[in-house]
Amino acid sequence: MPKRGFASPNKSVAALVNVESLVRFADGAVVDPAAMLEAGMIKSTDFVKVLGGGELGRKLTVKAHAFSASGKAKIEAAGGVCEIKAD
Repeated sequence: MPKRGFASPNKSVAALVNVESLVRFADGAVVDPAAMLEAGMIKSTDFVKVLGGGELGRKLTVKAHAFSASGKAKIEAAGGVCEIKAD
């Protein structure tokens, strides 16, 4: 009996990080996928996207592969900087 649908062998899964989880980093820190991996926030650094869930009260420089519009707005409203990481 044939299977239905299609399963891509090259499937990539994004590691999603909410803004509220970035509070664990010190004020003025540079947060990149390697730092998030070390902190146990993500399992892979292949593709990291920052979402706008929660609030951020710290000035951080966040480097990720993608940002949601609300995530970028919240980081910049707190005085931080968003940088697109190109691998």
